[in-house]
Amino acid sequence: MTPDVMILAAGFGTRMGALTADRPKPLIAVAGRPLLDHAIAAARAGGGKIAVNAHYRADQIAAHLARHHPDIALSVETPAILDSGGGIKRALPHLATDPIATLNADAVWSGPAPLSVLTAAWDGARMGALVLLVPRPRAIGRLGGGDFAADPVGRLDWDRSDAGLVHTGAQLIAPALVAAHPAEVFSLREIWQALIAAGRLYGVTYPGHWADVGHPQGLHQAEAMLADA
Repeated sequence: MTPDVMILAAGFGTRMGALTADRPKPLIAVAGRPLLDHAIAAARAGGGKIAVNAHYRADQIAAHLARHHPDIALSVETPAILDSGGGIKRALPHLATDPIATLNADAVWSGPAPLSVLTAAWDGARMGALVLLVPRPRAIGRLGGGDFAADPVGRLDWDRSDAGLVHTGAQLIAPALVAAHPAEVFSLREIWQALIAAGRLYGVTYPGHWADVGHPQGLHQAEAMLADA
């Protein structure tokens, strides 16, 4: 299975402070290359067609894709940002597979291709979505606790404690779930909540390291993680 991939890159990056005063967060460099290019490399390793969304300083992301990745589709959210679920819903015409994959543009990986880990564990008969997780100690740059707890077969429920597993921003999800949501602007968490209630949200643990580059300290921690790899 080779899922088409949605890279979520439309956020404002306000936690990055001055670093995003003149550029969108996905174009901040980590270890000499833009965050967006790290995400694209992860998407190409095990994924099919790629779409990227943009809102804040979308013209810069459009110019970067046109120059370096002309095969990638761009979904510009204007005038309003659509949140994670709405952004994916807007881009569904560019994504033909079932399931589709999603990746956040503000993360860096050290280890096996994240989409390969997901596709090896996918079971559409049991799962509406499959989330890629890391234990809190391997979530480099993470602020706060975890996101989920997993039962012995991998079904998920919420767990915000330090013992919780951290969502990496990578997942496989049935596109019909996104398309069926009645709103234009909505969070993926609404879909996950419904899947938790139905016992159809699952997780699999990533065996490598993952860095959250959502704040300036995380940027330096991600570069150190990559240097140690």
